[in-house]
Amino acid sequence: MPTIHLLIKGKVQGVFYRASAKKKAEELGVTGWVKNTAEGHVELVATGSVETLEAFTEWCRKGPQKALVTDLVSFPCQSMQFNSFVILR
Repeated sequence: MPTIHLLIKGKVQGVFYRASAKKKAEELGVTGWVKNTAEGHVELVATGSVETLEAFTEWCRKGPQKALVTDLVSFPCQSMQFNSFVILR
């Protein structure tokens, strides 16, 4: 399964970004994880079809209503497999 690794920068903590990303991932059938970073960003790894990952990435560029995404960095990532989409703490 295709896998993406993203770092989302901007006003993305304290705006329900992780919970909203989990909800969107579940709607799309995407699995993986999302977490806050110490630097104030959000990091995630997600697996799904090419189409669902494209839709999820587009959602991540905006995030939830109160978020203000200023940058989205994509890292090379080998294929992984997950059972669900979880929020890591």
